[in-house]
Amino acid sequence: MIPTITAFERSPDGGRGLARDMQVRWALEEVDQPYDVRLVSFDAMKQSAHLALNPFGSIPTYEEGDLALFESGAIVLHIAERHAGLLPEDANARPRAIAWMFAAFSTIEQPILERATAVIQEGDAPWRDQRLPLVDDRIRKRLAELSRCLGDRDWLDGAFSAGDLVMVGVLRRLQRSGLLNEFPNVAAYVARGEARPAFKRAFDAQLAVAMAAAKG
Repeated sequence: MIPTITAFERSPDGGRGLARDMQVRWALEEVDQPYDVRLVSFDAMKQSAHLALNPFGSIPTYEEGDLALFESGAIVLHIAERHAGLLPEDANARPRAIAWMFAAFSTIEQPILERATAVIQEGDAPWRDQRLPLVDDRIRKRLAELSRCLGDRDWLDGAFSAGDLVMVGVLRRLQRSGLLNEFPNVAAYVARGEARPAFKRAFDAQLAVAMAAAKG
């Protein structure tokens, strides 16, 4: 059965691959699972049909037969558990990969999203210039910790896993900030993720949507 995911009809990121459907697309491409995409407008996301799938009125959602899921992390984990290639078979390595998924969302991403709020939504606020350096320092602390864990390895824990997929997806939000360049091994790690053929296919697919929306 071919699953269906939802994505922005007009993504706010303009095709940079930062919307939450990107990691789901990437996971599906990594496991060679065909999928359909249903594009939704911002208005449709607040209507009852979409809210029945995602009570918070956001994307992505995932439908496969009688199963409907929301939250990108839960969807990626479901894909990884259903298909070989994103979770190790080793009994100890498997939960470690899942732990890295949680670390990406709960530990690494939190200050990154705070930075996005300060830059985009609070750009004209009087406290913005005071707050932003504090948030950047919090991000640097997390990146330094991640850099030490990563060391000179290609991936976080052995072979590429769902933990790396989610972590790279989170870190990509920093690419315009210059902060990644302060940690060369982390920047190289992100570049390795983006060089994967599955990532490129997922990125091109979501970019095509953005380009079509721009022409329309």
